[in-house]
Parts: sequence; structure tokens; C-alpha cells
Amino acid sequence: MLEQKDIVNEMKVIVFRLQEEEYGVDVHQVKSIERMQHITRVPRTPDFVKGVINLRGVVTPIIDLRSRFELEEFPVTDSTRIIIVVVGDVEVGLIVDSANDVIDIPLNMIEPPPEIVGGVEAVYLQGVAKLENRLLILLNLDKVLNPEELKQLEKMAR
Repeated sequence: MLEQKDIVNEMKVIVFRLQEEEYGVDVHQVKSIERMQHITRVPRTPDFVKGVINLRGVVTPIIDLRSRFELEEFPVTDSTRIIIVVVGDVEVGLIVDSANDVIDIPLNMIEPPPEIVGGVEAVYLQGVAKLENRLLILLNLDKVLNPEELKQLEKMAR
């Protein structure tokens, strides 16, 4: 029989790209990965909120992670994806440059984040994973949106 510590010594993450960096989010928070589609703009929302999409009958707010992290804008390409994640009680779509991979990361390879990684502040980060020849930045989705922003997105989704 497996003990609890044997079960939780790895973290499964979805890997995606923003600018030149690779990021990861916990697979348990990811509902789906979608191709880019038409986004309906919603007035009086922060710049990083691009609007809403109707995803299989569910109105889902979409945020642009590049804009949220104040990174350089990038045109939509065939590789651009929307990662649908659950933050709190809200489903939110994250626009990313590409979504590449699903990998298991041993927890002992995850280190606390430095103050800034790839132009992204530590407040948004869960940690940094040093893999063989890769550096993976793990996002803390609960910090990417503050409680007030989550309430605003929840209203958009109704």
C-alpha cells in the first residue's frame, strides 16, 4: 500500500510558453486547452481582460497573461491557445503563446521563486522547477487574480 508521502512527491503540470519562457500550471486546475477563437469585448474591464467566449454554453472570461504580467504584446498565431482554468469558483481562460506538454515534476526540484523571473513578479509565482536542461516557472493561479478581480470575472461569467 502506498503511503501519503509517496503519492504527493510529484506535481503534474501543463507547460505553456509566454515570450521566451516556459511556465507551468497544476493540471488539477486546468479544465481544457482551446484554440484561439472570437472573444467578445466587455466594456469597463481591466486591459488584461480581453472579454468573454461562449465555450460549449458556458460564458468564460478570458484574460491575456502577457498583458497581466506587463510583457510585450505578441500577435495571435496558429500556436496561440486559451487554457481554461478554475480559480476559486470561476472558470477563466488564459491566453498563452502555446501549450506544449504535460509533465511530472518531483517536488524536491521546485525552489522558491526569485523576486522576478522572465519579467514576472514573484507574487504570481509558486516556484521555479529546475529540470535537466529546462527552467520551468510555476504559476500560482490564486495570486494571478486578486479577490476583487475574481468577483468581477464571476459577474461576467453569469
